[in-house]
Amino acid sequence: MAAVERGCRVAAVVVAGGADHTPGTPPRSSREPEKANMSTDSAPEGLSRKAYEKELRKLQEELCHLQEWVKHKGLRVIVVFEGRDGAGKGGTIRALTERVSPRVFRVVALPAPSDREKSQMYIQRYIAHFPAAGEVVIFDRSWYNRAGVERVMGFTDKDRVERFLKLCPVVENFILDSGIILVKYWLEVSNEEQAKRFEKRIEDPVRQWKLSPMDLPSREKWYEYSKARDAMLAATDTKSSPWFIVRSDDKKRARLNLISHLLSRIPYQRLKRAKIKLPKRSKKYAYDDQKSLEGRNFIPERF
Repeated sequence: MAAVERGCRVAAVVVAGGADHTPGTPPRSSREPEKANMSTDSAPEGLSRKAYEKELRKLQEELCHLQEWVKHKGLRVIVVFEGRDGAGKGGTIRALTERVSPRVFRVVALPAPSDREKSQMYIQRYIAHFPAAGEVVIFDRSWYNRAGVERVMGFTDKDRVERFLKLCPVVENFILDSGIILVKYWLEVSNEEQAKRFEKRIEDPVRQWKLSPMDLPSREKWYEYSKARDAMLAATDTKSSPWFIVRSDDKKRARLNLISHLLSRIPYQRLKRAKIKLPKRSKKYAYDDQKSLEGRNFIPERF
């Protein structure tokens, strides 16, 4: 029961607001982010699948209300997902987007840059995917590649990294000044949990596609990535565009906590929906539309 009660509190901030839920966060955030609790001495009990799905459903309903508000007000939102390999970014993004429209919530996961893109201004290929009115763009890794994988794996030099860290807050201020709401998440997974997840990827055929050429080298370079993370946070965790850190060893709780937090960062209201009535099928032009399919190629019904 303790695990269920704890899970039920995860979405309380969002769900308790009811029909007049109106978070007061301005697009250009002036609120101080909550300081992370760095203690990891006592891990909470695992959240049951039933409790997780119950709370996720509540949060996903709120995301649908947020979606309608984004379209209604023509909001432009960017959500950045960063973190170590195996931190759970993909699963969290799926939980966030599985009940909303892909036309509103767009996921952008860019491959390695082409030769042409390498010759462009660094952020240029990301700007091409920025939201128009009524869109939420979710970057599954972003321009922060320069501060992380590119730095650690030697894909760029020290001068470019330092220039990026210096200019990034300036560019993000321009993004905010243009009216875009920018929310940045760093998913933090422990060394032990990352090792477990990589082992599962190696052993499980349906997870092996998740193993990228960068995954195994990232295990060897754990502390290099830690230093890169620390330098990135020191330079770009600003009052106007803060980073929010999500502990992700417990995937279920990480997903619920992140979605709940995201809903609190974007001001929205529940819009009243017009009542919908399913129309009756017209019998005009009626004919046997199943008989007309006879002789066509149907797939075998094996299940």
